[in-house]
Amino acid sequence: MHSSGEALRVDRDEAWDRVRRRLRAELGDDVFSSWFGRLDLVEVIDGVAQLSVPTRFLKSWIQAHYLDRVRTLVSAECEGVAEINLFVRSAQRPAIRVAAVESGAGGPRPQPGMRSSESKVGASAPSPERIQPALADADGLQGSPLDRRLTFSSFLVGRSNALAHAAGERVARIEAGAPPLYNPLYVHSAVGLGKTHLLQAVAHEVIASGKRVIYLTADRFMYGFVAALKAQTAIAFKERLRGIDLLVIDDVQFLQGKSIQQEFCHTINALIDAGRQVVIAADRAPGELESLDERVRSRLAGGLVVEMGSLDEQLRIKILETRIAAARVHHQSFEVSPAVVGYVARMITTNGRDLDGAVNRLLAHTTLSGSSATVESAETAIRDLVRSREPKKVRIEDIQKLVATHYNVSRADILSSRRSAGVVKPRQIAMYLSKQLTLRSLPEIGRRFGGRDHTTVLHAVRKIEGCVQADPSLRDDVELLKRMLQE
Repeated sequence: MHSSGEALRVDRDEAWDRVRRRLRAELGDDVFSSWFGRLDLVEVIDGVAQLSVPTRFLKSWIQAHYLDRVRTLVSAECEGVAEINLFVRSAQRPAIRVAAVESGAGGPRPQPGMRSSESKVGASAPSPERIQPALADADGLQGSPLDRRLTFSSFLVGRSNALAHAAGERVARIEAGAPPLYNPLYVHSAVGLGKTHLLQAVAHEVIASGKRVIYLTADRFMYGFVAALKAQTAIAFKERLRGIDLLVIDDVQFLQGKSIQQEFCHTINALIDAGRQVVIAADRAPGELESLDERVRSRLAGGLVVEMGSLDEQLRIKILETRIAAARVHHQSFEVSPAVVGYVARMITTNGRDLDGAVNRLLAHTTLSGSSATVESAETAIRDLVRSREPKKVRIEDIQKLVATHYNVSRADILSSRRSAGVVKPRQIAMYLSKQLTLRSLPEIGRRFGGRDHTTVLHAVRKIEGCVQADPSLRDDVELLKRMLQE
């Protein structure tokens, strides 16, 4: 019936890509990333598309709010599909639940330098042992598993993460009875730069001192809260969460829902007021978490906010050397010269995960070809990991401020309902640039411009598109603003 199984798989993947693009266009980048970024099409069986998500909370939320829309789009794009089935995909390794982290020789020690970011070394890394933080229990308050390897002893320090590392150590090793130093401690960075490693190192250290700790991802916090509401154990959930010594929350940018955000803010306030420590991580600064309520952002910004920057070259070399050393434990013949290490460190500047990928590619080359790694072979092996410099991420707030300054009006004027020509033109230019330079949907842009309708934004975009074609002076103005925003 089909030309080949491979062709059928390609057609299915292309159809799923179309479904994802339509969801992103309809719902906006923020909503799509939060709820559908990890939704996968696994297979199609007897006209039923099998879709998987990583957590029960995501499954419940999509079923409650978006199931009909997803079914409609899948049926439209995937030929022969009439129904969908949503399920939670299994974790790769089951978690090992224990009461607390044992210190000293009581458990397997992390291999030196095994990891300096959230990434692992694939084929060269041993299977990690995961443990549950103290107080994991059956009333909705089950902490996310900790990885035994992610400790301060295996955290590699460079210029880009030295401040965050020092702050994490001070928080984790504060004397008993002393008030918290930085509360909350808020760490942010792009992916693969070590946030999760640092947070888990703090949790390990505090648990080892005998204190009560909960480590949660934002997904796990949301699921626990919703599950407690359904089971009518919300009061017990709140009391237990606020009775701990350290709360660690990872990926807080994924926190969704007004009631959940309110409970999160109440929990942080209660812990801080009681002198308990809170440590939080996200992929951007508190002020840039546009999906969070203003009160939550204000509270997160009220402590110490530390950015973990891009990995400097010396740190990248150190990461590569430790990954290669770890790989050599299982592949004694794996040798990489300093020249090759230096070349890879210069070419791959993004994050630790790409460095892991480079080591895996070099390992595959040397073991499969039987020859040693050279600069020439490394260039071929890591070609897909070498990326051009990504453009600066532009925020709508930055566009509004720059356009307002350029045209000598205030940002409040641009957001207001004023209709004078001196305000309408800058407002339309700012809307046009927001559509050109960000991934925001028209409805989202409208909301960020004083709650305007998406048709107003569309009119502004079309109006400025026409004007820049007819007016060279305006075209130069718009191009200048673009360059200023992107540099």
